[in-house]
Amino acid sequence: MYDADDRRMKRALSTRPAPSIPSGKRFLPRSKESRNERLVRITPLFACLSDEEFGALRHICHEKLFPKGKVILSEEDTHHYMYIILSGKVKAVHFSPDGKEHILAIHKRGDFFGEMALLDGKTAPASVVAMEASEIVLISKSDFQGYLLQSRKACEQLISLLCARLRESWMVLKVLSLPEAAQRVRAVLKMVSLHHSAQDSRGTILTVRLTHQDIAGYASVSRETVTRILSTLIGEGKIEILESRNILLKPPFFS
Repeated sequence: MYDADDRRMKRALSTRPAPSIPSGKRFLPRSKESRNERLVRITPLFACLSDEEFGALRHICHEKLFPKGKVILSEEDTHHYMYIILSGKVKAVHFSPDGKEHILAIHKRGDFFGEMALLDGKTAPASVVAMEASEIVLISKSDFQGYLLQSRKACEQLISLLCARLRESWMVLKVLSLPEAAQRVRAVLKMVSLHHSAQDSRGTILTVRLTHQDIAGYASVSRETVTRILSTLIGEGKIEILESRNILLKPPFFS
Protein backbone atom coordinates (compact mmCIF):
# COMPACT_ATOMS: atom_id res chain seq x y z
CA MET A 1 0.00 0.00 0.00
CA TYR A 2 2.72 2.46 0.96
CA ASP A 3 4.80 1.68 -2.16
CA ALA A 4 2.01 2.54 -4.59
CA ASP A 5 2.37 5.97 -6.14
CA ASP A 6 -0.40 8.55 -6.26
CA ARG A 7 -1.39 7.54 -9.79
CA ARG A 8 -2.93 4.38 -8.36
CA MET A 9 -5.05 6.47 -6.05
CA LYS A 10 -6.16 8.72 -8.90
CA ARG A 11 -7.24 5.68 -10.93
CA ALA A 12 -9.18 4.39 -7.93
CA LEU A 13 -10.90 7.73 -7.52
CA SER A 14 -11.96 7.82 -11.16
CA THR A 15 -13.27 4.24 -11.33
CA ARG A 16 -14.80 3.73 -7.88
CA PRO A 17 -18.66 3.74 -7.93
CA ALA A 18 -20.43 6.53 -6.07
CA PRO A 19 -21.28 5.55 -2.48
CA SER A 20 -24.85 5.33 -1.23
CA ILE A 21 -26.00 8.06 1.11
CA PRO A 22 -26.48 6.79 4.70
CA SER A 23 -29.97 7.16 6.10
CA GLY A 24 -30.54 10.53 7.72
CA LYS A 25 -27.51 12.11 6.07
CA ARG A 26 -27.00 14.08 2.87
CA PHE A 27 -24.30 15.20 0.51
CA LEU A 28 -22.92 18.66 1.22
CA PRO A 29 -25.53 21.14 -0.09
CA ARG A 30 -24.40 23.45 -2.87
CA SER A 31 -25.13 26.53 -0.75
CA LYS A 32 -22.61 25.36 1.85
CA GLU A 33 -20.26 23.52 -0.45
CA SER A 34 -17.56 26.18 -0.67
CA ARG A 35 -17.48 26.82 3.08
CA ASN A 36 -17.57 23.18 4.08
CA GLU A 37 -15.01 22.17 1.49
CA ARG A 38 -12.57 24.72 2.89
CA LEU A 39 -13.07 23.39 6.41
CA VAL A 40 -12.59 19.78 5.34
CA ARG A 41 -9.65 20.74 3.13
CA ILE A 42 -7.63 22.22 6.02
CA THR A 43 -7.96 19.21 8.33
CA PRO A 44 -4.52 17.55 8.64
CA LEU A 45 -5.60 14.31 7.00
CA PHE A 46 -6.80 16.03 3.82
CA ALA A 47 -4.47 19.00 3.61
CA CYS A 48 -1.76 16.73 2.18
CA LEU A 49 -3.88 15.64 -0.81
CA SER A 50 -3.60 17.19 -4.24
CA ASP A 51 -6.46 19.31 -5.59
CA GLU A 52 -7.40 16.49 -7.95
CA GLU A 53 -7.55 13.93 -5.14
CA PHE A 54 -9.55 16.23 -2.89
CA GLY A 55 -11.90 17.14 -5.75
CA ALA A 56 -12.93 13.50 -5.96
CA LEU A 57 -12.94 13.03 -2.20
CA ARG A 58 -15.54 15.72 -1.52
CA HIS A 59 -18.21 13.59 -3.18
CA ILE A 60 -17.98 10.97 -0.43
CA CYS A 61 -18.65 13.48 2.36
CA HIS A 62 -22.05 13.45 4.06
CA GLU A 63 -23.29 16.10 6.45
CA LYS A 64 -25.43 15.83 9.57
CA LEU A 65 -26.41 18.28 12.32
CA PHE A 66 -26.23 17.03 15.91
CA PRO A 67 -28.03 19.12 18.59
CA LYS A 68 -26.43 19.89 21.94
CA GLY A 69 -26.29 16.84 24.18
CA LYS A 70 -26.75 14.35 21.33
CA VAL A 71 -24.62 11.21 21.48
CA ILE A 72 -22.72 10.95 18.19
CA LEU A 73 -20.79 7.80 19.01
CA SER A 74 -21.57 5.29 21.74
CA GLU A 75 -18.78 3.55 23.61
CA GLU A 76 -18.44 -0.18 22.86
CA ASP A 77 -20.41 0.10 19.61
CA THR A 78 -18.75 -0.76 16.31
CA HIS A 79 -18.84 2.24 14.01
CA HIS A 80 -18.50 2.61 10.27
CA TYR A 81 -17.72 6.29 9.82
CA MET A 82 -15.05 8.86 10.40
CA TYR A 83 -16.35 12.22 11.61
CA ILE A 84 -15.09 15.73 10.78
CA ILE A 85 -16.34 18.73 12.76
CA LEU A 86 -17.45 21.63 10.56
CA SER A 87 -18.85 23.70 13.42
CA GLY A 88 -19.44 23.31 17.13
CA LYS A 89 -17.58 21.28 19.77
CA VAL A 90 -17.84 17.71 21.00
CA LYS A 91 -16.41 15.81 23.94
CA ALA A 92 -15.06 12.26 24.09
CA VAL A 93 -16.21 10.70 27.35
CA HIS A 94 -16.09 7.46 29.28
CA PHE A 95 -18.92 6.49 31.61
CA SER A 96 -17.95 4.61 34.77
CA PRO A 97 -20.11 1.71 36.03
CA ASP A 98 -21.84 4.10 38.45
CA GLY A 99 -22.77 6.41 35.58
CA LYS A 100 -20.22 9.16 36.20
CA GLU A 101 -18.90 10.92 33.13
CA HIS A 102 -15.15 11.29 32.66
CA ILE A 103 -14.07 13.61 29.85
CA LEU A 104 -11.10 12.34 27.84
CA ALA A 105 -10.85 15.05 25.18
CA ILE A 106 -12.65 17.98 23.59
CA HIS A 107 -12.71 18.34 19.81
CA LYS A 108 -13.41 21.58 17.93
CA ARG A 109 -14.00 22.72 14.34
CA GLY A 110 -11.54 21.07 11.96
CA ASP A 111 -10.85 18.10 14.26
CA PHE A 112 -11.90 14.60 13.37
CA PHE A 113 -12.51 11.36 15.24
CA GLY A 114 -13.74 7.81 14.75
CA GLU A 115 -10.77 6.74 12.65
CA MET A 116 -9.54 4.16 15.18
CA ALA A 117 -12.56 1.90 14.75
CA LEU A 118 -12.17 2.10 10.97
CA LEU A 119 -8.54 1.03 11.19
CA ASP A 120 -8.78 -1.93 13.57
CA GLY A 121 -12.45 -2.88 13.28
CA LYS A 122 -12.88 -2.83 17.06
CA THR A 123 -15.39 -0.94 19.16
CA ALA A 124 -15.07 2.77 19.84
CA PRO A 125 -12.84 3.52 22.87
CA ALA A 126 -15.14 6.31 24.09
CA SER A 127 -18.51 7.92 23.57
CA VAL A 128 -18.65 11.27 21.78
CA VAL A 129 -21.30 13.84 22.76
CA ALA A 130 -22.10 17.22 21.19
CA MET A 131 -21.30 20.04 23.65
CA GLU A 132 -23.23 22.45 21.41
CA ALA A 133 -25.09 22.21 18.13
CA SER A 134 -22.50 20.75 15.76
CA GLU A 135 -22.29 20.19 12.01
CA ILE A 136 -20.44 16.96 11.30
CA VAL A 137 -19.21 15.46 8.04
CA LEU A 138 -19.22 11.67 7.88
CA ILE A 139 -17.02 9.46 5.67
CA SER A 140 -17.87 5.77 5.48
CA LYS A 141 -15.45 2.97 6.29
CA SER A 142 -15.41 1.71 2.70
CA ASP A 143 -14.56 5.18 1.38
CA PHE A 144 -11.98 5.76 4.12
CA GLN A 145 -10.22 2.53 3.17
CA GLY A 146 -10.77 2.79 -0.58
CA TYR A 147 -9.65 6.39 -0.95
CA LEU A 148 -7.55 7.67 1.91
CA LEU A 149 -5.55 4.56 2.73
CA GLN A 150 -4.41 4.37 -0.89
CA SER A 151 -2.45 7.60 -0.40
CA ARG A 152 0.97 7.35 1.22
CA LYS A 153 0.76 11.02 2.20
CA ALA A 154 -2.58 10.52 3.95
CA CYS A 155 -1.27 7.45 5.79
CA GLU A 156 1.75 9.37 7.04
CA GLN A 157 -0.55 12.12 8.31
CA LEU A 158 -2.74 9.53 9.99
CA ILE A 159 0.25 8.04 11.83
CA SER A 160 1.23 11.53 12.98
CA LEU A 161 -2.31 12.13 14.24
CA LEU A 162 -2.40 8.88 16.18
CA CYS A 163 0.89 9.83 17.85
CA ALA A 164 -0.60 13.18 18.85
CA ARG A 165 -3.69 11.47 20.27
CA LEU A 166 -1.45 9.16 22.29
CA ARG A 167 0.38 12.15 23.74
CA GLU A 168 -2.95 13.72 24.70
CA SER A 169 -3.93 10.50 26.46
CA TRP A 170 -0.69 10.55 28.43
CA MET A 171 -1.43 14.14 29.45
CA VAL A 172 -4.87 13.14 30.75
CA LEU A 173 -3.32 10.29 32.74
CA LYS A 174 -0.79 12.73 34.18
CA VAL A 175 -3.61 15.01 35.31
CA LEU A 176 -5.46 12.14 36.98
CA SER A 177 -2.29 11.02 38.77
CA LEU A 178 -2.02 14.30 40.70
CA PRO A 179 -2.83 13.68 44.38
CA GLU A 180 -4.81 16.84 45.21
CA ALA A 181 -8.16 17.86 43.72
CA ALA A 182 -7.02 21.49 43.39
CA GLN A 183 -3.95 20.36 41.43
CA ARG A 184 -6.11 18.34 39.06
CA VAL A 185 -8.57 21.18 38.44
CA ARG A 186 -5.74 23.63 37.72
CA ALA A 187 -4.06 21.08 35.45
CA VAL A 188 -7.32 20.58 33.53
CA LEU A 189 -7.66 24.32 32.91
CA LYS A 190 -4.06 24.51 31.72
CA MET A 191 -4.52 21.48 29.48
CA VAL A 192 -7.67 22.91 27.88
CA SER A 193 -5.88 26.22 27.32
CA LEU A 194 -3.30 24.47 25.14
CA HIS A 195 -5.90 23.65 22.47
CA HIS A 196 -8.91 25.88 23.11
CA SER A 197 -7.87 29.42 24.02
CA ALA A 198 -7.37 32.96 22.78
CA GLN A 199 -5.09 35.65 24.15
CA ASP A 200 -6.03 39.22 24.99
CA SER A 201 -4.70 41.96 27.26
CA ARG A 202 -6.30 40.35 30.32
CA GLY A 203 -4.81 36.89 29.87
CA THR A 204 -5.89 33.57 28.35
CA ILE A 205 -9.56 33.02 27.54
CA LEU A 206 -10.79 29.44 27.22
CA THR A 207 -12.79 29.40 23.98
CA VAL A 208 -14.78 26.34 25.01
CA ARG A 209 -17.42 26.95 27.66
CA LEU A 210 -16.83 24.46 30.44
CA THR A 211 -19.48 23.84 33.06
CA HIS A 212 -18.45 22.87 36.56
CA GLN A 213 -19.64 19.36 35.71
CA ASP A 214 -17.42 19.30 32.60
CA ILE A 215 -14.37 20.21 34.67
CA ALA A 216 -15.35 17.65 37.28
CA GLY A 217 -15.53 15.01 34.56
CA TYR A 218 -12.06 15.94 33.33
CA ALA A 219 -10.46 16.05 36.80
CA SER A 220 -12.35 13.08 38.25
CA VAL A 221 -13.70 15.07 41.21
CA SER A 222 -17.18 16.11 42.31
CA ARG A 223 -18.95 19.14 40.87
CA GLU A 224 -19.11 20.65 44.36
CA THR A 225 -15.34 20.35 44.68
CA VAL A 226 -14.86 22.14 41.36
CA THR A 227 -17.17 24.97 42.47
CA ARG A 228 -15.18 25.40 45.68
CA ILE A 229 -11.81 25.39 43.90
CA LEU A 230 -12.92 27.84 41.20
CA SER A 231 -14.28 30.17 43.88
CA THR A 232 -10.90 30.08 45.59
CA LEU A 233 -9.09 30.85 42.32
CA ILE A 234 -11.46 33.75 41.65
CA GLY A 235 -10.86 35.11 45.15
CA GLU A 236 -7.10 34.90 44.59
CA GLY A 237 -7.44 36.90 41.36
CA LYS A 238 -6.14 34.03 39.22
CA ILE A 239 -9.23 33.40 37.10
CA GLU A 240 -12.42 35.21 36.18
CA ILE A 241 -15.75 33.99 34.83
CA LEU A 242 -16.68 36.33 31.97
CA GLU A 243 -20.21 37.41 31.03
CA SER A 244 -20.05 34.95 28.14
CA ARG A 245 -19.44 32.19 30.76
CA ASN A 246 -15.97 31.57 29.34
CA ILE A 247 -13.15 31.25 31.85
CA LEU A 248 -10.34 33.83 31.82
CA LEU A 249 -7.01 32.56 33.10
CA LYS A 250 -5.10 35.60 34.38
CA PRO A 251 -1.27 35.75 34.33
CA PRO A 252 -0.98 34.86 38.07
CA PHE A 253 -2.74 31.56 37.31
CA PHE A 254 0.32 30.34 35.39
CA SER A 255 2.89 31.47 37.94
